[in-house]
Amino acid sequence: KRRNEVERLFRRLKGYRRIFSRFEKLDVMFLGFLSFVLVVDGLQMC
Repeated sequence: KRRNEVERLFRRLKGYRRIFSRFEKLDVMFLGFLSFVLVVDGLQMC
């Protein structure tokens, strides 16, 4: 079950990657990208 959740998370991350593809070269921007996706994903689950 946990593996399925992780695989679904990566699939959702790939969907947002197109938006942030040019910004993820910096570590700070990549962490911001991950935070943004997790917040948006959490809001969609509610």
